[in-house]
Amino acid sequence: MATVALKGITKNFGPAPVLNGIDLDIAEGEFLTLVGASGCGKSTLIRIIAGLEPQSAGSVMVNGAPIDHLRPHERRVAMVFQSYALYPHMTVAGNIGLPLTMQHLSLWERLPLIKLLSPRRRRVMAEIGAEVRAVASQLQIEALLGRRPAALSGGQRQRVALGRAMVRHPDVFLMDEPLSNLDAKLRVHMRTELAELHARLKTTFIYVTHDQVEAMTMSDRVAMMDAGHILQLGKPAELYARPANVRVAQFIGSPAINLLPARIGEDGAPEVLGCRLPMATGLPAGSSATVGIRPEAIAPADAGKPEAGQVSLPAVLRRAENLGAEFILHFDVAGLGDQPVLCRVPADHEHGTHGRTDLVFDAAQAHVFDAEGNRVEPSGLAQRASGKPVRLYLTGGTER
Repeated sequence: MATVALKGITKNFGPAPVLNGIDLDIAEGEFLTLVGASGCGKSTLIRIIAGLEPQSAGSVMVNGAPIDHLRPHERRVAMVFQSYALYPHMTVAGNIGLPLTMQHLSLWERLPLIKLLSPRRRRVMAEIGAEVRAVASQLQIEALLGRRPAALSGGQRQRVALGRAMVRHPDVFLMDEPLSNLDAKLRVHMRTELAELHARLKTTFIYVTHDQVEAMTMSDRVAMMDAGHILQLGKPAELYARPANVRVAQFIGSPAINLLPARIGEDGAPEVLGCRLPMATGLPAGSSATVGIRPEAIAPADAGKPEAGQVSLPAVLRRAENLGAEFILHFDVAGLGDQPVLCRVPADHEHGTHGRTDLVFDAAQAHVFDAEGNRVEPSGLAQRASGKPVRLYLTGGTER
């Protein structure tokens, strides 16, 4: 196991900055995922750690020692690529054992005729074969050792690529979108296998993906990246429950969060489409803001009035997506144009087919972002001039 520390990592391709002073500390045995949209710099960052790409500034340290001067094979890190990068003319055993062959045999010992003449080569190859079989046993691919990559499925090729990394016993595993070439069902299976592999090996994993589901389900911590910056670093649940800004809130969560335009009232409370949320934001009166509501936190109203602290918006059902155990409901709300409001409800929820309803959400579950898109922590219930807490029932944008 090893710690990894990135200090001020900057990368420019010509005049274009790709990474902008990345600082990141990764603990021993941690599974850390770099997540973000294509082009955010996450793959460039992991290639810098591997030594495949030089940084423009900054330092990479493993166990407190800088490794910038070391060549890739000297860094005790192993990388698993998106394309697997298997040699098609070699067997599974040959592909897995290749790093050890390159490490322990000289150039002349790797020549075909030498294997008949060199006792040392035969001994080393026997040791490599034993190591390959041990790794194959861990990955449950012993029966595939004699096959070539063309005869393997996508999941089997992925295991071979993992085996080639494992056989080196690296201090750090680097994985660059290793599941992106697999079909949806196999990705779910491989997510479980990777998480279990990390638990068995207890080695530091740094994983790159654009799939927020992979990041949320496997990681100890997630670093959300955008435009060469880390927007937020924390446990998966923290990024979901307390997104640092609008971009994190939009990326994390499926379906995506509902973002509603708001304006701050005289008492500091946000007003959404004419409905006042009973919370104090500390933002200046008249300033613009954004209110985010997760799809599972908003739902069609049941019979009766909303409870204290709840807000309701008149809406018209546009369509319903049946996902078996749940429905994703798309609603049109006046004032949002073509932007639908999404609700995620259980399949047995009475969402109706007539269309018109009120959408209800608890103000306490709303996320508030200021005009720059940064998260604002409400400081409690908004106060009227009398100083008493405001407790409102809102329907159709009218106070009652």
